[in-house]
Amino acid sequence: TCQGRPGTSGYEVEDARQYAAWGVDYLKYDWCNTDGVDPKIAYPTMRDALRATGRPIVFSMCEWGRSEPWTWARGVAHLWRTTGDIQDCWNCGGSFVRLLDRQVGLEKYAGPGGWNDPDMLEVGNGGMTTAEYRAHFSLWALLSSPLMAGNDLRTMSDETRAILTNRDVIAVNQDPLGRQGRKVRDDGNLEVWARELDGGARAVILFNRGRDEATMAVSWVEIGLAYDAEPAVRDLWAHRDLGRMKDRFVTTVPSHDVAMIRVTP
Repeated sequence: TCQGRPGTSGYEVEDARQYAAWGVDYLKYDWCNTDGVDPKIAYPTMRDALRATGRPIVFSMCEWGRSEPWTWARGVAHLWRTTGDIQDCWNCGGSFVRLLDRQVGLEKYAGPGGWNDPDMLEVGNGGMTTAEYRAHFSLWALLSSPLMAGNDLRTMSDETRAILTNRDVIAVNQDPLGRQGRKVRDDGNLEVWARELDGGARAVILFNRGRDEATMAVSWVEIGLAYDAEPAVRDLWAHRDLGRMKDRFVTTVPSHDVAMIRVTP
């Protein structure tokens, strides 16, 4: 294991049976100390052992994206890590911003039954601001990422609780169409991300990576709506319906923050 203790290799059947006997619902299968091991053999072996128990167990692959699992892991696991471990910081090596950049282009591999996993949430761990945590949570929701709280739930602040329990944003993550969001436009520090939702709606994020607030806009054509569309717009962080809008949506986005809307034709 990653802690230097005996692992499962060679004992997959026995361990899977024990997990099932314990009532385990979720197995994260890590990849430490695996020199010379082929993930395309090791992970299907554990999958088969889990299936043989007869208990439904969510199977999470964690080889940190080294073998590009998004290209082959569908049918092997329910989710696969796409990156190394996340860190609670704005712009360090494992920051959510840098991990976000590595998700561009992976959207075509995700969908019901198999999901890209850029690692758990850092919301509320103290290394970033409320605005940065709001951006982190919003983008992970748009990416169809598993939303796994990584903070101490016993001591979280009201601001952290408000982020992690935002039903409007969670509904985007859990949308039944299962379409992962993608980057629509990149203007340096100003980015537009969007996701198609069930029934023809869209979720849109305007993400400001810069040090100063900025006026940002998205046109309806950019997100796949008709040029003459006049959809209803809802602000998912203000929990407020903004009415129908022609052509585009324009707003001011604070530094290191997002505006997130639901657009319904």
